Amino acid sequence: MNNPHKEAQFKLTERQIVRELAEGITNKEIGRRLGLAEGTVKVQLNRIYRKLGIANRTALAVMAHRRSY
Repeated sequence: MNNPHKEAQFKLTERQIVRELAEGITNKEIGRRLGLAEGTVKVQLNRIYRKLGIANRTALAVMAHRRSY
């Protein structure tokens, strides 16, 4: 991403997705709340898992709660 604004928006969206996931919200509902397709949420989550070296949704939720996202 060459555009700093898009990069900032992408990181903000990642944080929002992690916060929602940590609250137990489904991918479909996360998408609805953030104006994203459910498939986009799934793609974003997979990127987040890879970035953080996390295997699944549960591990991400635990990490998010520990870091107070």
